[in-house]
Amino acid sequence: MFVDQAKIHVKAGDGGNGVVAFRREKYVPHGGPSGGDGGKGGDVIFEVDKGLNTLLDLKSKNLLKAKSGEHGGGSQKHGRGGKDLIVKVPPGTIVKDAEQDEILCDLVDGEEEFVVAAGGRGGRGNAKFATPKNRAPKMAEKGEPGEEKKLILELKVIADVGLIGFPNVGKSTLLSVVSKAKPKIADYPFTTLTPNLGVCESSYGDRFVMADIPGLIEGANIGKGLGHEFLRHIERTKMLVHILDMSGLEGRDPVEDYERLNEELKNYSEILAAKPQLVVANKMDVGETASKNLERMRAKFNFPVYNISCVTKEGIQELMDAIGIEVRKLPQDSEAYRLAQKTEKPEKEDKLITTNEEDFIEIERQEGSVFLVKNKKLERIASMTDFDNEEAFDKFQRIIEKVGLEDLLKEKGIRDGDVVKIGKIEFEYYE
Repeated sequence: MFVDQAKIHVKAGDGGNGVVAFRREKYVPHGGPSGGDGGKGGDVIFEVDKGLNTLLDLKSKNLLKAKSGEHGGGSQKHGRGGKDLIVKVPPGTIVKDAEQDEILCDLVDGEEEFVVAAGGRGGRGNAKFATPKNRAPKMAEKGEPGEEKKLILELKVIADVGLIGFPNVGKSTLLSVVSKAKPKIADYPFTTLTPNLGVCESSYGDRFVMADIPGLIEGANIGKGLGHEFLRHIERTKMLVHILDMSGLEGRDPVEDYERLNEELKNYSEILAAKPQLVVANKMDVGETASKNLERMRAKFNFPVYNISCVTKEGIQELMDAIGIEVRKLPQDSEAYRLAQKTEKPEKEDKLITTNEEDFIEIERQEGSVFLVKNKKLERIASMTDFDNEEAFDKFQRIIEKVGLEDLLKEKGIRDGDVVKIGKIEFEYYE
């Protein structure tokens, strides 16, 4: 079953906790701190597998979770790192952050990979906190939580040639004639609900992959019918072959169809509309109407129109040779092809903040006298602090004072008893 969209939840492994421990040896009565660090949490990594062509396996999985790091031990034994979770995806997979509505990566090449969620750093054991003033620290860090994200995956078929046209113009029939693909063919709209791929060859030995894309309807650019599904898949192709039904038996005007479909492409994407395109007049074996429509087509537009019949196979080889020549003109080296196929990440608006982002603290006052503190560095420190440990709590208080958080909260109007949230940690404020 072909599935080209999936929503999933990923969770990288948490870092292991550092530990508080001291050397206890027979002849060392006052041994120093020996608590080891926790291990790093495993990453969630997406990796391209050329053998896959659907997102079906991922659609049924609610949560993908990497292993957490092990806790540290005494004698400065560090915890083992958590195992990474490798998730296989088909070529052409775009990964988006569902909450930020941002493209994280576009995976095209075989064996290309991307860390979609990073594992948390292991907490430091008390051996790391020893100083000349405090030779026996009784605090250690908790492991940093691994990244957690909700993702939207979209698959765009990768093919050299995309067959486009309205329903029932003969795209699936053409693909079945020129390749070993066996698409479902019947005489009703939307026979093709999923892309079909076939390998084709010209008389000159040019080989190319052709994709039969689901039929288009008006309003596709705003998502009507199979609209966005159709348009998403033809974005990947190097060139388009536009099939028109010249017979008129379906009550369609091929000249109008040509103009309307190209208008849909233009409204969806200027880049899509600018792709190289060959125009094919199909069903030329059906009566005089087909010949008259072909004459109208050639009279109105100043470009070649290839007339064929998928039933009699008239003109099929000439069309394959013409497609082979056009494909040969397009970039063939893998790096250029990869770059040409990439979906560009949208440029972000310039930020007003020009200082180091980790130094900038944003405070949002919420309902119920809750003050939400937004700062990645403070969120990370809070998540790794053991607030049941007095030394650790005092260290966190010193950090708060150093960055001037209390002054910022006062500027926002905080009062005794109000709640301060830093990441997932909540405090009651008292001056």
